[in-house]
Amino acid sequence: MPESTRRDLVHGAFAGAAALGLGGGARAAAPSDYPKTPGFYRMRLGTCEVTVVNDGARSFPMPDRFVRNVPRDEALGAAQAASMLPGQVTVPFNPTLINTGSKLILIDTGNGPVPGAPVGQLTTNLAAAGIRPEDIDMVLLSHLHPDHTNGLKTADGSLAFPRAEIRAAAPDWAFWMSDANMARAADPVTQAYFANTRRVLADLKDRIGIFAWDEEVAPGITALAAPGHTPGHTAFAVASGSARLLIQSDVTNIPAFFLVHPDWHVMYDYDADQAQATRHRFYDMASAERVLVVGYHFPFPSLGHVERNGPGYRLVPISWNAAP
Repeated sequence: MPESTRRDLVHGAFAGAAALGLGGGARAAAPSDYPKTPGFYRMRLGTCEVTVVNDGARSFPMPDRFVRNVPRDEALGAAQAASMLPGQVTVPFNPTLINTGSKLILIDTGNGPVPGAPVGQLTTNLAAAGIRPEDIDMVLLSHLHPDHTNGLKTADGSLAFPRAEIRAAAPDWAFWMSDANMARAADPVTQAYFANTRRVLADLKDRIGIFAWDEEVAPGITALAAPGHTPGHTAFAVASGSARLLIQSDVTNIPAFFLVHPDWHVMYDYDADQAQATRHRFYDMASAERVLVVGYHFPFPSLGHVERNGPGYRLVPISWNAAP
């Protein structure tokens, strides 16, 4: 169909809607305010229950070097293709809760309380899902970036999950809590990350345990080496019977950018070349095994399968299932 004809059809459709009273002259005025829909999605995985809990999303003007190794205009083209706001990029945040039947295990804790921001919704959405903070038995930290750790604390600085055992990956804890590494940090983003670990985690040194890669950190949950985004960045494999789930954490940031283009380097990766190699290894495995993947920065509900697509990959989101 010629482009001019397509435009005429679209314009005609909107004109017809206005004539029928479906535009600003509709009888029923849209409410000026309304309650937020709870952001959680629950599914069965074998005998386990998996709940993806939304912590919100941020939209912001795309920084000049958001993608370090391609021109900004090319990155903006990817944002436009994903229908993001003009000139902006949108990043969602989605921790995962695993109910093993005997324990409630939260993987990552979101951004924490940020007054006036569209993030920090984890505890509200946990409550909507029927989970109280004191119900959480264990918190696993995939890495020590602020959007994964800051939800450990409430606005008054107390523990958000007071009964939970808290564990972090040994190589990530060793790197980010090293004063020598902090002194060597050169770029502002990394310096800010080091400062945040001191602010949020310093008084928890004796409370936070560590785990090793390839360790079964809880029944059916194994820590997987996925370095590059941070030196100790960790993904998790969840197995229950024959059912499996890969919790990829930040193997990729926004899939419309770094899953489709796995060789692009996001500004948040500590070792971009290592992160690139990890992406290929991880997604080659996920696509070959057709295993379900949950992504921290995937569009909610953050679940889907990964397929090879030319030199990159594509995300095939799950079909939303409202059944319990």
